[in-house]
Amino acid sequence: MKIEIWSDIMCPFCYIGKRHLEQALETFSGRDAVEITWKSYQLDPTIPMSFEEPVGVYEYLADRKGWSLEQSEEMHERVVEMAASVGLEYNFDKAVVANSLYAHRVIQLAKEKGLDDAIEEIFFRAYFTEGKDLASIDTLVSLGEEAGLEASEIRAAIDSEELAYRVSQDIQEGVNLGVRGVPFFVFDRKYGISGAEPIQVFIDTLNQTQNAS
Repeated sequence: MKIEIWSDIMCPFCYIGKRHLEQALETFSGRDAVEITWKSYQLDPTIPMSFEEPVGVYEYLADRKGWSLEQSEEMHERVVEMAASVGLEYNFDKAVVANSLYAHRVIQLAKEKGLDDAIEEIFFRAYFTEGKDLASIDTLVSLGEEAGLEASEIRAAIDSEELAYRVSQDIQEGVNLGVRGVPFFVFDRKYGISGAEPIQVFIDTLNQTQNAS
């Protein structure tokens, strides 16, 4: 079974959805035959590649949605609770808004080496828990090395137009499949799950896909 996941490292529900899928797979009899492939998606490609001063997520979402700062903080509190329910620690107070393009290029590199699941986990933790700037090249190099990539190839990937093209290909492929937001999970190109649905939804879809094969 092949599971393709369209995701952005700035998406809090993508990390939660990853955990929901992983917990569903723990109960799935065919888990050893499951191949997971991560696909690039950008929730907001208009974010600048650098800021004069760091921008916090509360302010960013309030501005983007036309909310008050208090509304943004309340929404994020609910997401923190949702993340905690699957063992994740979200520290939005120190998260740094970043354009995820460079990170996606590194993910494309990791995908070539079968390390995309590992790098996704590292990037999610770095962004949501540790408050690291994922638009910083030095930060991406350090995190990529943690996943098993070489510093020189990470820097080359960040500058690579070929990998930038693969990022855009993933995004367009998702659009063609009807992806309008992330996370979006596609099971053997037969069934899809949009969003961080409850774990039981993932269990049911895994079994449905297995029975259809």
